[in-house]
Amino acid sequence: MKRGALLAAALLACAAAQAASWRVTLLVPANDERLSRTRLERGALGHPGGPVADALKIAVSEGQSELPDGSKLTLDVIEVADAAAAGAAAGKAEKAGALALLTDLPAAWTLAAADAAAKTPLLNVGNAADVLREAQCRANTWHFTPSDRMKFDALAQTLVARRWSQVVMLEGPSELDRARTAAAQASAKRYGLKVVATKPFKLSADPRERDLANPLLLTGAGTASAYDAVWVIDSDGEFAQTLPYRTALPRPVVGDAGLVPVAWSPKFDRYGALQVTRRLTKAAGRPMGAHDWPAYAAGRALVGAIIAAPKGPLAALHKALADGEVDASKGVLMSLRPWDGQLRQPVLLTDGQSVVAMAPGDGVLHPKNTLDTLGADAPEKLCKVRQ
Repeated sequence: MKRGALLAAALLACAAAQAASWRVTLLVPANDERLSRTRLERGALGHPGGPVADALKIAVSEGQSELPDGSKLTLDVIEVADAAAAGAAAGKAEKAGALALLTDLPAAWTLAAADAAAKTPLLNVGNAADVLREAQCRANTWHFTPSDRMKFDALAQTLVARRWSQVVMLEGPSELDRARTAAAQASAKRYGLKVVATKPFKLSADPRERDLANPLLLTGAGTASAYDAVWVIDSDGEFAQTLPYRTALPRPVVGDAGLVPVAWSPKFDRYGALQVTRRLTKAAGRPMGAHDWPAYAAGRALVGAIIAAPKGPLAALHKALADGEVDASKGVLMSLRPWDGQLRQPVLLTDGQSVVAMAPGDGVLHPKNTLDTLGADAPEKLCKVRQ
């Protein structure tokens, strides 16, 4: 009996030694303005409906039963106040042996975190800025939220399919709006749309500037008489929400209101999507939205990497992440692009009531992977550190 007890104890000790404990760190803004009550009540399509940590926790919880040898994946959520704090938190997590960092941060904060933890994979789950995939890309950074260019390519494909080939583009006043307008114009050019006019708008309390937010003036006088759609670029979302049904001509509104390209919609009902949405509803009291799904997909990718390389070392886990495929209820296995770190994925087009279309659509072709018709393709070579 004594010998049997010793053998059992040895086996338990061996199993405990084999079991691995992995930690991932999620960095989010402190006092996030996107989650203020007024923003959440506005409910603009594509905007956050709650903390991304909620969706990430769902993925970690689901994956726990799939991990081998009693391995455990633990999530730490850290709030940071600025870019310097993001860099400090990232460096501390790397020194503590984090498997990966995840960020839902402004672009400059994301770069600070990536630079401070250059040996650790950083999974961007909240920032769509193309600059993070292009001129300011980092070799250790992977992007699970679709870029602005990906979403606008999806929208351009949809407009072409409906023969809405001429658009009026309305541009918001912020620097982010200007960058996103450039991405939208690149998408329009890529798919043969004609931008018949580009006009700035501005919400202002100054009565002298009221005409800058007048939908009838912006889409009527001084605008080409023939256009098929109004494409609005409004990162804030307040003006865009007032635009549908208020244009000078009876035309659809697309972009940041009306028909909106998103990573996910709670109205998506294919490929097991409703079950994914319901899991978040059960856990957090709200359905999974466009801002939540990238965090969920990133969690699934991390679980897959651990399954592929259960005994490490970290280099093997990181390679498994880069080379692996992600199944997150979009109907296809998704993978990370080596040239810019972006997750290939379909993009949904929704008006908030239903999913109207899914891109890439039928008839869209690519020599290797049709998902690469969304966003910057390999021949463009916009991320120099990955070439």
